[in-house]
Amino acid sequence: MRFVWRRRIPLAWCLLTRQPGRLVVALAGICFAGMLMFLQLGFRDALFDASITIYRLFNADVVVVSSTSSSSVSMEPFPQRRLFQAASWPEVESIAPVRWSLLVWKNPETGSPRAIQAVGFDPNDDILNLKSLTEQKKGLQLDQRVLYDRLSRPEFGPVEDWFNAGRTVTAEVQNTQVWVEGLVELGVSFGADGHLLTSNHTFNQLVGSSDGSSTSIELGLIRLVPGADPDAVAAALNKALPDDVQVLTKQEFLDSEQDYWREATSIGFIFNLGAAMGLVVGAVVVYQILFSDVVDHLPEYATLKAMGYSSMDLVMVILQESLLLAGFGYIPAFLAGKGIYGLARGATNLPIVMSSQMAIFVFVMIFVMCIISGLLAMGKIRDADPAEVF
Repeated sequence: MRFVWRRRIPLAWCLLTRQPGRLVVALAGICFAGMLMFLQLGFRDALFDASITIYRLFNADVVVVSSTSSSSVSMEPFPQRRLFQAASWPEVESIAPVRWSLLVWKNPETGSPRAIQAVGFDPNDDILNLKSLTEQKKGLQLDQRVLYDRLSRPEFGPVEDWFNAGRTVTAEVQNTQVWVEGLVELGVSFGADGHLLTSNHTFNQLVGSSDGSSTSIELGLIRLVPGADPDAVAAALNKALPDDVQVLTKQEFLDSEQDYWREATSIGFIFNLGAAMGLVVGAVVVYQILFSDVVDHLPEYATLKAMGYSSMDLVMVILQESLLLAGFGYIPAFLAGKGIYGLARGATNLPIVMSSQMAIFVFVMIFVMCIISGLLAMGKIRDADPAEVF
């Protein structure tokens, strides 16, 4: 293999650059495959991450939900007394009942209706680890007051601009007028394009309770005394409480929401399929380029075999070409992926970021793709017989 490794200019590089047009096509194919993988995997991870954006902020160790609830987009109510029953446990320090539902918000500028995720709670409870909420939640003690998520989609209207300009911002929610008392920063998800926070009393009025009261809730947040084991408390409560509710640790609750989007819906499969298709497209392009290169230089390869070089020596040349293509094709794919993530993040407010794990994973996939393509293209070299060629 001395001619492969000891040449001042590697043979693989000379073969690739001999026809610049073909090299550009190969790099374009690899770049496209990488961009597609970055795009699909980025949206997939953003989906899973955004699905628990607000859940991460819950100031709770244990969460009580209905046993029939499957995800944040289909929270079922359960009797509030279950939470009061849990409050009798010696390890429980405090409880917080939470209302949770998609309600109809009308754009205050255009009147266009759009579903918004509404969260109702007692303003005296610290349900979210959010400094801006702590400073503003007292305003929710007045009826029909809400806090608006400034990261909501722009289709909900120019709420943030109007509020920052000092205007009194009102909107219709479930055909009831509400006043925007302040702004918070929560973030959107695939299940909800926006959020508003309000008191349990106002929430119940919005959903049709004339006196603003309800015996049902969608979430029960439980904070434990310092040193208590959330796993042990959740297990004990699950045994003691009726089976119309399930008690989860906060981490189990986060995991269950992500598992719903990952396994119970087709979205995760679709994004993974898109990434796989990008891999296939790139592999086909690289294979065609390498195969054409082998066919064009078959006499040269046959000559080298006649001079005593083994098929493995020639195979190493093709593998070197594959590695060079992978390295040079990944760079523009990475840069394009960063740009696409920035555009998507600005357009959707989804937490789409280029993590180091994803960057490494896509590079490995491109590397494997090129190696497999190179291995498939080697058949002609192994069959190259100097006697037949000449």
